[in-house]
Amino acid sequence: MSQTSCRAYSIQQLRQLARTLPPALEVIIDEDTVKVISDRLDNIIVGLEHGGEDALQDGQLFICQIIGNYPQLTPMITRDLLWFFGGDCLHFMPDEELDKFQQLDEQQAEAVSKGEHFDWSEARTVLNKAD
Repeated sequence: MSQTSCRAYSIQQLRQLARTLPPALEVIIDEDTVKVISDRLDNIIVGLEHGGEDALQDGQLFICQIIGNYPQLTPMITRDLLWFFGGDCLHFMPDEELDKFQQLDEQQAEAVSKGEHFDWSEARTVLNKAD
């Protein structure tokens, strides 16, 4: 896998969610509402790809709304997305998990300060194996 930051990795996770969420929603709600939700998710992805800070707030709200309104779909939302969007999304993570993600953030910051490459996915795998 190519080297990725938390942001790039999270965008990959959002793309995966955009592929899997609409079919899961179709079982629960009408097609028009699924389209609105799908379009909103696509807009968040585009906003993040272009560095829009509003997309971070929109993403946080979106994730919290999915979990609040469709809790049965919560397993589709990766822990990485909860961490990436932060804020209210962090309420859905236990302290031990928050500590791990904090360690990853610190590792990434250290690598960036040294001008080194950092692969979020690889570092996450290494950290999880350490347990």
